[in-house]
Amino acid sequence: MAMARRLVRPLRGIAKSVLLQQQPQPVIFNFTRTYISEMRREAFEENILRLLRYEIRYELEHSPPSQPITKFDSFIIDERPGEQWIKLNKKFGENEEIKVEVTMFDASIPVQKGSDVSAADDVQLHMTMIVNVLKGEGNEVLEFVCSAWPNSVEIRKVYMRGQNGTVDQPYVGPPFKELDDELQNSLYDFLEKRGISDELCAFLHQYMKNKDKLEFVRWMEKAKSFIEKK
Repeated sequence: MAMARRLVRPLRGIAKSVLLQQQPQPVIFNFTRTYISEMRREAFEENILRLLRYEIRYELEHSPPSQPITKFDSFIIDERPGEQWIKLNKKFGENEEIKVEVTMFDASIPVQKGSDVSAADDVQLHMTMIVNVLKGEGNEVLEFVCSAWPNSVEIRKVYMRGQNGTVDQPYVGPPFKELDDELQNSLYDFLEKRGISDELCAFLHQYMKNKDKLEFVRWMEKAKSFIEKK
């Protein structure tokens, strides 16, 4: 009997220990750490918002962009917010239509000494300009791929294609600068008569500088609105 008691006592102790281990332990959430992380996130976002508000206010007060104009000479200008292209369109003569697409600034080169560019500018900004000349009801398009510099237009390529965007013939002509000088000058005259001139390039550079400011402010306002959402 005494031996049985000695055996039961240790078993009771083991059973008690097992029962204690099986009891559910209270779950402790680290509310302090979560609260601090949330505060840091809000402070980080508030700092971004503060900087965006400052930049927007600075741009609007010190160098405010103007509303884009819709006409230049006889061209109608199609400017769409958020796009990096603008389109110009005009009628010429009885049966010609001139369509122009111009990029925002897409390259630059260092200013050469003795150039006509303002001494305050370290670089000449470049835009790509594509000019399409259409005649009557035909499907053919005479396309000029040009560089629009601050005070001049430079033809880079001339070829024929269809209005659907495909080239009608595999051969698209030689590099423009390999053409006879007189032919090159004649093609420049051809474009100038249709309003593709140095004056147009000068206007486009001013227009795109303003559009660049507009797009920058629009971008900041959209980013600010997104971050402000809860």
